[in-house]
Amino acid sequence: MGRVIGVLPEGKAVIGVTSLDNNLYVLRNKSSEQIEVYDIDSYCLQRQLTVHALHAVFDIVACGYNGCAYVSDTSHVHRVALGFSIRPTPKWPVNENGLLSLSLTAKHNLLVTCCEVRKIKEFTTNGKLLREVVLPEHVCSPGHTVQLSSGELIVCHGKGHDPLALHRVCQISSDGQVVKSYGGPPGAGSQQMKLPAYMAADGNDFIFVADLNNHRVLLLSPTLTYVREVVSREQLQCLPRGLSLDVQRRRLYVADDEYKDGKLTAGRVIVVNV
Repeated sequence: MGRVIGVLPEGKAVIGVTSLDNNLYVLRNKSSEQIEVYDIDSYCLQRQLTVHALHAVFDIVACGYNGCAYVSDTSHVHRVALGFSIRPTPKWPVNENGLLSLSLTAKHNLLVTCCEVRKIKEFTTNGKLLREVVLPEHVCSPGHTVQLSSGELIVCHGKGHDPLALHRVCQISSDGQVVKSYGGPPGAGSQQMKLPAYMAADGNDFIFVADLNNHRVLLLSPTLTYVREVVSREQLQCLPRGLSLDVQRRRLYVADDEYKDGKLTAGRVIVVNV
């Protein structure tokens, strides 16, 4: 089990979290100053960033190679310069509407998972579309995609209100087919999940999975076998909606959000030593 070593202040719901160098970037569900920048060791708030023309923010990921963060809303990706200089925030359309989650490839490109249309799109840092992977119908409501060091794509998926939907983490071939998977019908056992929502992969291709409705984070091997529970229900206040892994510091940042009456009401980030 991972050990909680810090907690960031509670506030508006945490939509996404990412780290780069000595900063931790927290994307909040609010109309202005959406990105809070914290010192990565003291967890003290340093400043706040506003990304203009955002509509229903969904995810954030930082890229050290390109010196930026990418933020998604329901139709666009916004590229945000990191630092103190004020520069325009370019954006480009994904040409798909709905939930758009983000991750980086080994070549510093951006992977966008388009939940409602079961697609994965890869873009350059300037928004040029490089490829599109269409997933089969049984991979319903894909929540997030990561690329392993081997180049393989790993997708998590599940549909919370459909009792027949599979809740799995899947390895996907270049043509979108499922090669192998972990999980199946929803459940709370060691071989089951209830709405796997987000992932993070370490340098050895082990995969951390936010098992949303089981209120826990799991660790899977590179071959998609169960290793252990990393973050338990007792360590969370509510729902682990997002993850970010700092491989160098061996820290997992978990977005822990409260959900009441169909709405996200508050959120915090817990820091877990892994």
